[in-house]
Amino acid sequence: MAIGILNSLLAKSETILSSDHSSVVSMNLFVALLCGCIVVGHLLEESRWMNESITALAIGLCTGVIILLTTGGKSSHLLVFSEDLFFNYLLPPIIFNAGFQVKKKQFFRNFMTIMLFGAVGTLISFAIISVGAIHFFKRMNIGELKIGDYLAIGAIFSATDSVCTLQVLNQDDTPLLYSLVFGEGVVNDATAVVLFKAIQSLDLPHINSTIALQFVGNFLYLFISSTLLGFLAGLLSAYIIKKLYFGRHSTDREIALMILMAYLSYMLAEFFYLSAILTVFFCGIVMSHYTWHNVTESSRVTTKHAFATLSFVAEIFIFLYVGMDALDIEKWRVVSDSPGKSVGVSAILLGLILVGRAAFVFPLSSVSNLTKKAPYEKIDFKQQVTIWWAGLMRGAVSMALAYNQFTSYGHTQLRGNAMMITSTITVVLFSTVVFGLMTKPLIRILLPSSKHLNRMLSTEPSTPKSWAVPLLGNGHDLESYESERNLTRPTSLRMFLSTPSHTVHYYWRKFDNTFMRPVFGGRGFVPFVPGSPVEQNDQQWH
Repeated sequence: MAIGILNSLLAKSETILSSDHSSVVSMNLFVALLCGCIVVGHLLEESRWMNESITALAIGLCTGVIILLTTGGKSSHLLVFSEDLFFNYLLPPIIFNAGFQVKKKQFFRNFMTIMLFGAVGTLISFAIISVGAIHFFKRMNIGELKIGDYLAIGAIFSATDSVCTLQVLNQDDTPLLYSLVFGEGVVNDATAVVLFKAIQSLDLPHINSTIALQFVGNFLYLFISSTLLGFLAGLLSAYIIKKLYFGRHSTDREIALMILMAYLSYMLAEFFYLSAILTVFFCGIVMSHYTWHNVTESSRVTTKHAFATLSFVAEIFIFLYVGMDALDIEKWRVVSDSPGKSVGVSAILLGLILVGRAAFVFPLSSVSNLTKKAPYEKIDFKQQVTIWWAGLMRGAVSMALAYNQFTSYGHTQLRGNAMMITSTITVVLFSTVVFGLMTKPLIRILLPSSKHLNRMLSTEPSTPKSWAVPLLGNGHDLESYESERNLTRPTSLRMFLSTPSHTVHYYWRKFDNTFMRPVFGGRGFVPFVPGSPVEQNDQQWH
């Protein structure tokens, strides 16, 4: 009997060792593929068609084909998709770095337009896609789908792929467009995820006016509380680092504290069932405004590149995996008997995405233009077309939400679930590759080149300095408020009316300088002690 137990233990240990070894092999291959994506992306840097996302997708697809052939059609990927991996480890650095690097003046100057596009626009797109899905898919008889599934489809395909979009727009060449598309993308993702969670928590078969009002109230609560949590987490990190000043002993500690506090804000939002995307984004904005100025000069350089590198690797990881996972044979086996219907579902979804986005970009742009007096602040038709097109791509957020909704009962057993999973994969691949490939050429055709843009700005006397010269070099507030106050004001009465001096930004600056910066630090308010951060112009950031 003892010998039998020993043999059983040996067999189990061999199984564990072999599984561990296979995991090591998989990770080695995946890391090698990540390195390959970086090298190929570098070689294609000057391409007017390709970007990092499409490169990673293409390499993932090629790798998936090779794995399928070597495993006899059993598998196409090296790692198993996990929502936890995506939402808890890959998405936080991407969204945080977006907030940390954003040019804040551009973002907040266009804040109302961004909220119109990101919140109201997402709700419009959600409604159109949901109604369209109910209208078309019920007639096509694609499988058993409930009302909650149709509403979830609206939320899933309302989530734009801000990662891929940001790689085809340049923050310096097209500052207005970048701030609008980037800001909308982040708010859009947060809105789509909040909508998705709210739909899952609703008792849809027994919905009434009271439940609908609760849904609206819950949505607003999640939106506001998530934003406030991000602000509080950023302010807390600034206060701790300013008061304790870790840098006088170890720069590693202050860098580690910044990274961990940023991640803590994300996980706290998840813990309290809030929108972690919105929380970590605004935490990044607050940290770049206060915390970043409270650390040593070497820590500033390190944190800037550390956050950017983490975000870059996470982006490549996501698209590489999506490319491999698209060829997973199990997902396609259930729908293989009706490929035409699968293509039809994907085509309908793409059409609804096109219509849903157009339904809010053009009308809401007109609404936004009514509130703008200066011509350079208005969104012209060519810019509207670019904004519409740049937000058509769907990516990892849509994939993750689709897995969450349609794999709870097994996507390989239920036809409707399998159809939606495969259609989501098709839409993500098609939109990323086709729309992504055409975005750069479209921008070059519709919009002036950066040289022409800069020349236009430099010769435009009415252009405010804050627009011609971005406030945030690489995302950080390095423009002196005093120099902004001493700008020569236009003498024209028309320009005075179109560019009022007492704006929201003006009052925020007064409040920030009087109350916030003395407490939480920031540029010009950190007391000098031996070895402390030295405030200087830091010309390399401009």
